[in-house]
Amino acid sequence: MSILVTGSAGFIGSHLVTALLNLGYKKVYGIDDLSGGFKKNIDSRCQFIELDLRNKNATEQTLKRIRASIIFHLAADAAEGRSQFVPISCSQRNYQAYINLLVPAIKNGLKKIVLTSSMSVYGAQQAPFSEKQIPQPEDIYGINKYAMEKSTEVLANVFNFKYTIIRPHNVYGPYQNLSDPYRNVIAIFINSLMRGKKYFIYGDGNQKRAFTYIDDCVPYILKAGFEDKTSSQIINIGPEKYYSINKLSEIILNEFFNQKIPSSFKPKYLKLRPQEVINAYCTVDKARKLLGFKESTTLKKGIKMTIKWAKKVGPQNPKYLKDFELKNDMLPLTWKNKLI
Repeated sequence: MSILVTGSAGFIGSHLVTALLNLGYKKVYGIDDLSGGFKKNIDSRCQFIELDLRNKNATEQTLKRIRASIIFHLAADAAEGRSQFVPISCSQRNYQAYINLLVPAIKNGLKKIVLTSSMSVYGAQQAPFSEKQIPQPEDIYGINKYAMEKSTEVLANVFNFKYTIIRPHNVYGPYQNLSDPYRNVIAIFINSLMRGKKYFIYGDGNQKRAFTYIDDCVPYILKAGFEDKTSSQIINIGPEKYYSINKLSEIILNEFFNQKIPSSFKPKYLKLRPQEVINAYCTVDKARKLLGFKESTTLKKGIKMTIKWAKKVGPQNPKYLKDFELKNDMLPLTWKNKLI
C-alpha cells in the first residue's frame, strides 16, 4: 500500500511522515514544494518528491506513478490573516492545488483521503465551535478550506472513495517555520525574543485561542487514515482549554527568560488585523469518541519544549513577501514596514 503525505517537509507533515514510517509502513511518499518547509525536516526513509501542486501536469504524472491508496493532505498556504491581501495566491496554493491533486488521485486508485482543513471555516460564530455548526468563514483562506471540504464530499459521493476531514486548533512545536512573519503566533513570539526584539499583539490581547502541541495532534490525524468509523466525518482536533493572547504572551515571556522579564521586551499593541476572529476554540467530544483524543501536553510544558528546540535552531530572519496582490491602509504595519 502506497501512502502519500503532502506538505511532507513542513511542520505537521514531517512529523506525520516519521510517525507512519515508525509504524512500519514501507511505501511512504512525501510531496512538498519547499515554499514553507525544509529539506532538513524530511525523514531519510521517506520517498520524497519536490513538487508544486499548482503544476497540474507534473502532479498528474506523479500521482499516476505512485498510485497512492491513502493520502494525507497537509500542503497549504495557511497564512489566514494574510489571505485577504493575496487572494489569488491563496486560492491557487490551497483550493486549486488540492483539486490538482485530488482528480488524478481518484483516477489512480485512491481509497481514502484525510484532508487537514482549518478551524477558520467556522468564522466568527459563537465559540466553542462544534462540527454541527454550518461554516461561515470570515477570510479568503477559510473560504478556500471550506471549498476543499465540500469538493471532497461531492467527489467522494460520485467516485466512491473514503474521506475524513480534520479541523485542528492552532498547532505548535518543534519544526515550525520560525521565519514566517505572517502566521503561528507562538513561533513569531519566540523568534522575536531570540532576535532581541519585542513582539506585537494585535488588538487588546483578549482574543481567546486554544493551542495544540504537535504530539497531541499528529497521532490522531494518522489514526483517522485507518479507522473506518472516521469515514465521512468532520472532526475537530485540539484541547478545549483556551487562553487569551495576553496569557499566552505571559507564559512565553516567563518560560523564555526564566527570571524577571526585561521591560524592553514587553509587547507592543497594534490595531486588530482585518477580518480577525476574536474567539476561536472548539469542542472535541467527537474526537474523543472516534479517535480516543486526549491532551497530554499542557501549554506551559509545550512552550517550554518549543523554546528549547528553537534555541537550538537559533534565531531566524523573517521571510517577507516581495509584494502583496492587494494592499491599502488596512494592511498591518508589521507587514508593511517589516517590523517583526
